[in-house]
Amino acid sequence: MAFDGAAWRFTDDRGVTAAAGSRPLRIAAYVRAGAALWDLGVRPVAVYGSGHDGAELDPAKAGGLAAVPVRYAGAGDVLDEAALRDARPDLVVDVTYDGERPYALPEAVAGRLGVPLVALAVDGAQPLGSVLARFAELAGSLGAQVPVPGADLATAESAVRAAAGTGPGRLRVLALSAAGPDTVHLARPGTWPDLHRLARLGVDLIEPPAGGGVNWLTADAERAASLGADLVLADCRGSAVQPHDLARVSAWRTLTDRAAVEPWNPEIPCSEAACTAFFGRVAEALELLGSKRPAPGSTEPADPPE
Repeated sequence: MAFDGAAWRFTDDRGVTAAAGSRPLRIAAYVRAGAALWDLGVRPVAVYGSGHDGAELDPAKAGGLAAVPVRYAGAGDVLDEAALRDARPDLVVDVTYDGERPYALPEAVAGRLGVPLVALAVDGAQPLGSVLARFAELAGSLGAQVPVPGADLATAESAVRAAAGTGPGRLRVLALSAAGPDTVHLARPGTWPDLHRLARLGVDLIEPPAGGGVNWLTADAERAASLGADLVLADCRGSAVQPHDLARVSAWRTLTDRAAVEPWNPEIPCSEAACTAFFGRVAEALELLGSKRPAPGSTEPADPPE
């Protein structure tokens, strides 16, 4: 990557070098990438969703962008290519899960727009620190005054480490995405950079049984309830069924009678600010649950989670 006042280049995580005669100023981005760039000081002129999104911008995925006017060009089958063109972008920013293809926007669309496309890796093979560093590098190349890695994320990570505890009897955490009253997708922690980092910090994340997909195991709510979670990280994106809509489902009540529930965004904006906030919430939830547990050797039952 280089910007010398006359030319701009950036090599993305597919190994593709995007180039322009001058630094791009008008950025169209996949909503997750756009939310990260916003946190880092770059305001996109337009964002678009993936095939899992609908005709309206998902505020859970949009992060800070949800509070500012930004053109949303739809997603998947309802992608409005004309709206993207009308935004007059000079760069498209997407993510990639396989290191080969952009995730949400076909390269042919970017080609018809006549602008370069950058795709940054967000798959589980990437340590969270590397993901954050790459987005910060891109934002810096686009003119943002990106601060050096700050103390806030380190403080939140320290809080997670302290709240997670050590040894046997640690609080067990299950990440999932509810697809309906009878179906949940159980996340495999090692395939999500944020969950993998939590595990490295000592959080006892439940690994679903073998079988199923790379990122998820699809199961019923009864199976999820049987895994003995103390804390559930529930997908808060618009494409997932939310906990309040499952309150009448018996197996979900069994799960949440035992476990507290915190929102989890599997497509968290790739910025230190977003990760700091998420890790802080996890630390607070673990600390609260730990405080309600009986002291070692006590026979008094713990208070139920709130």
